[in-house]
Amino acid sequence: MRLIVGLGNPGPEYEFTPHNMGFLAVGALGGRAGIRVTRPESKSYVGLGSIAGNEVVLAKPQTMMNLSGTAVRMLLERYQCKAAEMIVLSDEAALPWGMLRIRERGSAGGHNGLKSIIASVGSNEFIRVRLGVKPEYPLEDMAEYVLHTMRKPEREIAAQMAADAAEVVELIVAEGAGKAMAKFNRRIETDEEDSE
Repeated sequence: MRLIVGLGNPGPEYEFTPHNMGFLAVGALGGRAGIRVTRPESKSYVGLGSIAGNEVVLAKPQTMMNLSGTAVRMLLERYQCKAAEMIVLSDEAALPWGMLRIRERGSAGGHNGLKSIIASVGSNEFIRVRLGVKPEYPLEDMAEYVLHTMRKPEREIAAQMAADAAEVVELIVAEGAGKAMAKFNRRIETDEEDSE
């Protein structure tokens, strides 16, 4: 069993914000796999199914982003998964729009949802797929930026990125993180490069 978690904030006002890229990616993955992520459970919406012959649980925690760890810990316990069997999808403000970065483990890199998960489950040994939402120019208020409603050009990139992230997860489940990293990770200079 693999637990695949997309991070975001619940509620229609947050649906198309950069901070909800994890939700959008899990939605795209569910669409490809025929899994509806709608059942309320463990402070999340979940859907059960299979990807590449493996049983999976897709989840969208319904806590606020900063409390995602509470729901994730409950899901790991409910489905008897280890942290290392989990894949977490989240936005990443240090990566350009449209770029994906796969890591097998590491720090939260300043992401409050990942911080909450690491603190709650007591491990950073889980795969994370980060979806780039970097602003085009420096901002004083990053929190305001990641919670703004995306404009049409951003939504188009976001839709493609969510589809790409779904493909990444399918490859991880089928052939392992190494294959996905080799195919999708592109080398760029970012502020968080040294933190992991």
